[in-house]
Amino acid sequence: MATTNTHTTERRTGLTAVDWIAMVLVIVGGINWGLVGLLSFDLVAAIFGEMSVLSRIVYTLVGLSAVWMIFTCTKMSKTT
Repeated sequence: MATTNTHTTERRTGLTAVDWIAMVLVIVGGINWGLVGLLSFDLVAAIFGEMSVLSRIVYTLVGLSAVWMIFTCTKMSKTT
């Protein structure tokens, strides 16, 4: 029975591809909020336009990723 790299990575780290994508988006969101707090600079708005459709999609994906990471963290805490 052949396994793909995704399954090998999941067994090794306990994270799926979706978990990794969510983690990256949460990190992007955290960096963006850090820039907003420190410099009053919204990187997402600067790239995609203030409250444009694309920036709203990014904000939504970051928010959903944060919720996803709650479940991922609980999954990770049960495996250790």
